[in-house]
Amino acid sequence: MIWQLVFTSQYNRRAARFLKRHPELEPVYSKTLRLIEANPYHPSLRLHALKGKLAGLHSVSINMSYRITIEMIITDREIIPINVGDHDELYR
Repeated sequence: MIWQLVFTSQYNRRAARFLKRHPELEPVYSKTLRLIEANPYHPSLRLHALKGKLAGLHSVSINMSYRITIEMIITDREIIPINVGDHDELYR
């Protein structure tokens, strides 16, 4: 079953800044988004729920250093990317 990614203008700006700072990550970032749509539970994404001030969001891994925080709306099979960046930046 396919999930639908729903991009907000705020996320698109954040992603553009991220890719401008890390252009070498564009192929793996794009692959991560495709995998999220196909199967957000794929083991390589290391999907996990967040706690504390980010409770209600989930995180997936782009690689060992970078993450995408997402909101998953299970009933509509939608995934809304919220932010992208390195581990420390996202979890402050």
